[in-house]
Amino acid sequence: MTTTLPNATVGSSYLAVIRSGGGCAPLKWALVSGKLPAGVTMAPSGNSASVNLTGKPTVAGSYSFTVSVTGCSGGVAKKAFIVATQARAVHVVELAWQPSTTTTVTGYNVYRGPDGSTWTKINPSLVASTLFDDSTVANASTYFYAVTAMDVLGNESKKTAAVKAAVP
Repeated sequence: MTTTLPNATVGSSYLAVIRSGGGCAPLKWALVSGKLPAGVTMAPSGNSASVNLTGKPTVAGSYSFTVSVTGCSGGVAKKAFIVATQARAVHVVELAWQPSTTTTVTGYNVYRGPDGSTWTKINPSLVASTLFDDSTVANASTYFYAVTAMDVLGNESKKTAAVKAAVP
């Protein structure tokens, strides 16, 4: 099972994925003790092998909770987590990428995720340049970033290779 989760910042979108370490499907997930950060909920992912924690934290603090996963044969695994939610971001991740060589590109979308495979778009509108500052990161967390290009017809390219950023 996933061993650590990223920390959070009040008012910023939060996404964490808890993956099972195995077990037979379908897997059933539950919050068995403690509390998730205020404003964050636990929801099934596209398959039962993982569960997503999503939302916008509303209150700073340290949140301890335990999640369990039950396999089809009744076996149960539990894992305790601690997520610190800070009042405001104190770090910025500065991103830069090479421009698309396509002449019809109108801008870029920037995606962030906790693991390099689960993504949330973090720019509110198309980014016109090849620079982007993510000022919504939390201390002691690792993030992955990827970028796509949008053309004049609204077509979006495939994501670039994921880039990892560790915030102290």
